[in-house]
Amino acid sequence: MNLIDSAVEQRSYTLEEILSQPQCWNDCLRQLAESRELQQAAEMAIPGTEWMFVGCGSSFYLAQAAAATFNHLGLRARAVPASELLLFPELAMPNGRSCLPVMISRSGLTSEVLRATRMLENEKKIRTLAVTCTAGQPLEAISSVTLKLLAADEKSTVMTRSFTSMLLTLQYLAATVSSNNSFRQALMDLPKQAAPLLAEVPIRLKRFIDNNSFADYVFLAQGPLFGVASESMLKMTESSCSYAQVFHTMEFRHGPKSIVSPQTLISFLMSETSYEAEVEVLQEMKTLGATTMVIANRLDSRAHEAADFAIEMSLSSPEFARLVAYTMCGQLAGVFNGLKKGHNPDSPRNLSRVVVLAGAN
Repeated sequence: MNLIDSAVEQRSYTLEEILSQPQCWNDCLRQLAESRELQQAAEMAIPGTEWMFVGCGSSFYLAQAAAATFNHLGLRARAVPASELLLFPELAMPNGRSCLPVMISRSGLTSEVLRATRMLENEKKIRTLAVTCTAGQPLEAISSVTLKLLAADEKSTVMTRSFTSMLLTLQYLAATVSSNNSFRQALMDLPKQAAPLLAEVPIRLKRFIDNNSFADYVFLAQGPLFGVASESMLKMTESSCSYAQVFHTMEFRHGPKSIVSPQTLISFLMSETSYEAEVEVLQEMKTLGATTMVIANRLDSRAHEAADFAIEMSLSSPEFARLVAYTMCGQLAGVFNGLKKGHNPDSPRNLSRVVVLAGAN
């Protein structure tokens, strides 16, 4: 029985939705390329505007990854939690510059995002762009322009394909605004490149999770991958009710490495730009007795020797265009750990599909 059949048998919507991602990305990107809303969104950007990505939970980590891509393509950007924008707007908003807020909510119902959007549109008179996976919800009604990815919506509680599809959408928007046709084509090519990973990586990763037990989980990354590492941390927490943390790779040396032990799984999401520095941290943690998992596009012998488990993606796409491929690995690790512990990843403890505050919407 393959993993897809197993997911159907166990009625694990989360696992099904993770495995559906390359096809979902392809559908969303092709629809996006032909959409009138994409052009409207691109026309909202004026020279000197700072993009401000706003979200809660997974959507905030998505905002971090999107902001990294925009900055990489020469578009000034920042990521802000919706609560911070509401409670400390003078700190969250760019000082003395115009901004273009991008409000991210899978459901279009997230209370803090709705409140922040109303504040921006009605009080600050600032037009907003919404990104969501639903139609006809309050966020769409409040925002000036909405990008809707209906194919990426999910039955499960936690965000998986919605996260990656909305991230790809924002990256595609960045490529459009910056007129970077090669980056835009790299995003279009990614689904076909990434699909083969799901034929082999899930089986190996499930075997590794099933054969080991850990008390704690740590995810490390730098630069464009830090938002993805944060989301991987959250997926491990949500899907398996496990204690997980996230740090910048180099910062882990400055105190947090005191938790290193064979019972703590340290996952390195390694970039190409900072590979040499990160592999030194990997080797150091292995020397201290860590159990290590490494996810990278390509690994050398040093990384292989220091990794207890390694995923080498071998994609031809540029570094910033392959962020969602890393994301799948963190999602799978969380689900497999949850299933091993007897949890239902589709309905994590204490969580609902959307956070709606009383009287907020």
